[in-house]
Amino acid sequence: MTMKTLALAASFAIASTSAFAGSHAIDLSGKTVEWIIPFSETGGSAKWANFYAPLLSEALPGQPTVVVKFMPGAGSTKGANFFQEQKYDDSEGTLIFGSSGSTQFPYLLGDPRVKYEYNDWNVVLASGTGGVAYLPPDLAETLEEEGVAGLTDVDFIYGSQGATRLDLVPLLAWEMLGLNVEPVFGIKGRGDGRLMFERGEANIDYQTSSSFLSGVMPLVEAETAVPWFAFGALDDDGNIVRDPTFPDMPSFKEVCEATEGCETSGPAWEAWKAFFVAGFPAQKMVFLPAGAPQAAIDTYSDAFEAIKARGDFAEISAARLGKYPQMTGAKAKTAMESATKVPAEAKEFVTNWLSERYGVTLN
Repeated sequence: MTMKTLALAASFAIASTSAFAGSHAIDLSGKTVEWIIPFSETGGSAKWANFYAPLLSEALPGQPTVVVKFMPGAGSTKGANFFQEQKYDDSEGTLIFGSSGSTQFPYLLGDPRVKYEYNDWNVVLASGTGGVAYLPPDLAETLEEEGVAGLTDVDFIYGSQGATRLDLVPLLAWEMLGLNVEPVFGIKGRGDGRLMFERGEANIDYQTSSSFLSGVMPLVEAETAVPWFAFGALDDDGNIVRDPTFPDMPSFKEVCEATEGCETSGPAWEAWKAFFVAGFPAQKMVFLPAGAPQAAIDTYSDAFEAIKARGDFAEISAARLGKYPQMTGAKAKTAMESATKVPAEAKEFVTNWLSERYGVTLN
């Protein structure tokens, strides 16, 4: 290329970028974006948001400071209810919310504490994730020697945020396997459940992928925790397959198929699968509040797209988040719809199970 050609190309690129930015971008120069996470600072949502926050700061127009604010309480409904009350005009693009499966499930089940409506919000990112169940070494040894049958007489203790939260997925899975798992309800985040496991107060646990990679892998390396199975992932036909982040771990479906009395068909399995789909393939999402104009939605969507386009994103995200889709635009909207709907029969099964097993009534 000649110098003249290069200069013309550069001028065209600058002009195109300026025209694109001017067409819809909001200017966040000198501002602070507050990212509300409705959990404690120890769990997977915290790790997810803390990973994205500095990258988002760089990618947004004006490079605002992005601060993650934790607002735990009532199984995440406190923070979600707060966000529902906020309007875009009051924040002018400086307030975003990070939802998780434990926020989606109360909404799906009609929990009376839910005062928020997903359809009022504007999704700009949907992050898939997975989950891993793990045991202390002595019980893992029993499992290896005797199979799941060797664990059916064990009194398991599990730190839980609540039966109507994302914990519903492992609790139902363990029951389908015939385990006696007694949850201790009321923890503020899955990281607190991991701490209970570390202190010996719990002898079974699960973490979402981001928290497992950063918080549990050190325990695995120290031989104080042993992975059991990953819940799995969905293929293009909607079948449960192995989690791409943990391809050497069996999926829950594989473990169920190998366990006497656990069925991968019928009401329990269909209910488990429905809530797994609602809770994991689009588990974590970023929203702008009600009333956000298209310019703001596009600005944040473009920023997350720019993050995904970084040359090092695959490497740094695999180490922190795992290997899952990070969706924006129409794909994020589709993912949000799948994460906030379950078949009526699955909801009925789970509602009855919650009432019979834990005395939880949703009315």
